[in-house]
Amino acid sequence: MSSSHHLKRLNAPRTLRIHRKENTWTIRGSPGPHPLSKSIPLGIIIRDYLGLCDNRREAKRICANGEVIVDGAIRKSVNFPVGLMDVITFPALKKHYRMVYDQRGKLTLVSVSKEDASWKLRRIENKTIVRGKKTQLNFHDGHNMLVEKDEYNTGDVLKIKFEDVSIMDTFPRKKGTISLITGGSHVGELATIEDIEIIASSSNNLAKMKGVNPFTTIEPYVFPVGKNKPVITIPEVKVA
Repeated sequence: MSSSHHLKRLNAPRTLRIHRKENTWTIRGSPGPHPLSKSIPLGIIIRDYLGLCDNRREAKRICANGEVIVDGAIRKSVNFPVGLMDVITFPALKKHYRMVYDQRGKLTLVSVSKEDASWKLRRIENKTIVRGKKTQLNFHDGHNMLVEKDEYNTGDVLKIKFEDVSIMDTFPRKKGTISLITGGSHVGELATIEDIEIIASSSNNLAKMKGVNPFTTIEPYVFPVGKNKPVITIPEVKVA
């Protein structure tokens, strides 16, 4: 069995919600916009998460027929990795889902409306200056965008429409912004940024958060999702 397309279930990333011992192998994610440890192969989503088929062969047929859209583009491989904030649409079923973390640290699908499936939240991981002195924004999902003005900061999140790749809104990583925590002991929680503590070393900056209970986490775990309230639905979360 090819190791490039399959993965032993016992070695699968802990972010996957799959039965570890019912079979030896499962579908392995291919190189793509999200790392293996932070994504779910499309075939597993179709077969195990949504129960739209019984086996890998049927999942492969669904994808090959162009019946699955991820972030506005048809994806035909069962190995395509789906990660945080990705939007999956099944046109024939008129079903739409967004991928988020739950409070157990597992990647989870949340059902969304057709309108909400037309856009995505992308966090700026870094910026580069390219030819013509334009700024290229590099996002958490491997995508990038050129902008005329350098008015965004690393850590800010942009609400981007798929149809014309336009910026609908901006959620800066600063005091007062509601954020999803994507790692650590508070993963999956929604909390409001109280303060960002700059660390004068190679260590990560610290974010002081106000939630059900105040806590501190590292800045890379903070993913802004709204201003006064979250623009996405998160499972099992209470906002203080």
